Amino acid sequence: MPKQLNTVKMPSPATPARDSYHHGDLRGALLRVGEEVLAERGPAGFSLREVARRAGVSPAAPAHHFGDARGLLTAIAAGGFRRLDQALAAAAEGAAGRKVEALAAAYLGFARANAALFSLMWMQDLLDGTDPGYVAAGRSAFNSFERAASGRDVPVATGPHVPDAHVLAAWAMAHGYARLALDGALAPVPDDMAAAVFRHLPGPPGDPSGA
Repeated sequence: MPKQLNTVKMPSPATPARDSYHHGDLRGALLRVGEEVLAERGPAGFSLREVARRAGVSPAAPAHHFGDARGLLTAIAAGGFRRLDQALAAAAEGAAGRKVEALAAAYLGFARANAALFSLMWMQDLLDGTDPGYVAAGRSAFNSFERAASGRDVPVATGPHVPDAHVLAAWAMAHGYARLALDGALAPVPDDMAAAVFRHLPGPPGDPSGA
């Protein structure tokens, strides 16, 4: 983990820190500010000290709610998975054709709109992969994709879960395309190529519309 993640300094007398947040929701404010810092600086440039400074609180305040930078980043990542889950659920509800294609498009759209957050969500070296909120949010988001790819009502897993091969293949295609897009590897590829690619996503076994 980069050393600057947990670096904090006591405020100077000229800029005294406030011990309470004037909006009354310090935890929520720290999450919002933390995501702003993440979007601007990326995971490698994230600083707990900077989050505290922008929130106008003492450097110790974030630690009170999240323990350390890993705890705050984990909470931010969990929130990212919850928002991804909402985007996938909305795509499934509004799908006019194959749901797996609609969800792959929503997956890509979320990644492009939230590049730093999307990248963070998978960085196990920076996160607490055992955090219950993070685990639950990730499983719920994947469940939305699994339901679309399998064509059946799959319950959210309560433990380690290995999906069917065709579901894993569909997720790998969607995630891989999103990752290539964020890394700039698809710069020569027109945006509308994604729809053509996602038509090759494997659907439920026996589905003649799948690749």
